[in-house]
Amino acid sequence: MEEGRMQERWTTGIVLAAGAGTRLGLGPKALLPFRGRPLVEAIAGTLSDGGCREVVVVLGAGAADVVAAAHLGRCRIAANPDWQSGMGSSFLLGENEADPADHLLVALVDQPGLTPETVARLLAAHRPGRITAASYHRRDLNDGSPVSQLRRGHPLLIDASLRAAVALTVTGDAGARGFLRTHPELVDEVDCTDQSTGEDVDTPDQLRLLH
Repeated sequence: MEEGRMQERWTTGIVLAAGAGTRLGLGPKALLPFRGRPLVEAIAGTLSDGGCREVVVVLGAGAADVVAAAHLGRCRIAANPDWQSGMGSSFLLGENEADPADHLLVALVDQPGLTPETVARLLAAHRPGRITAASYHRRDLNDGSPVSQLRRGHPLLIDASLRAAVALTVTGDAGARGFLRTHPELVDEVDCTDQSTGEDVDTPDQLRLLH
C-alpha cells in the first residue's frame, strides 16, 4: 500500500466546532450557512471525502441546535461542556475520542475554503513521527513592495506517536500552538495556496468566504 493510502487508513479527522461565534454575532459558527447546509456539515464531509477514515466533531455552544440542524450521521459527536475555556479543551476532547492508534488531522469549523484535495495532500505528504501543516501564501507589504509569505495554518496532521506529547502542552485557547513553537524541527509545511487562502471566518468582512 502506498504511503498516502496508509495515512488515510489510520487518520481520524477532528473538527473543532465548539465556539459561540461571539465576534460575528450570528450564533455558533458551526451553523453558518454554506452552500445550502450548515458549515460544520460541510467541513466534516470534507475531511471524510479527503481520506480520513473517521471524523470526530467537537461541539460546545448550541450543541443541541447543531445536532438538530446538521447531518452528521457519519461522524462521532463529542460535546464539550467546558467549551468556554478555549479551543484547548476541545482539542483534548477530540484527541481523547479518536482511536489511540490513529494520526489526527485537526481542522477548524470556520475555514470554508478547505477542500478534500487539501486533506488528501496532507495525508500523502505526511512522514512518520512528524507534524504536517497546511500553509498558505499571504500578500503583505515589505518596504513598499508586495511580497508573498508562506504562513502555517490548518488543517494540522499530528502523527500518532506525537499525540501524547502535544496534548501535554495544550492550554486555554492555544491548541497545539505551544508544541509547534517549541518543536519547529518536527513540522513540515505543505503549500496549499492553490486550494484556498486558508482564511478563517472571524469578522463580518470575512463572511464573504461563505459565498
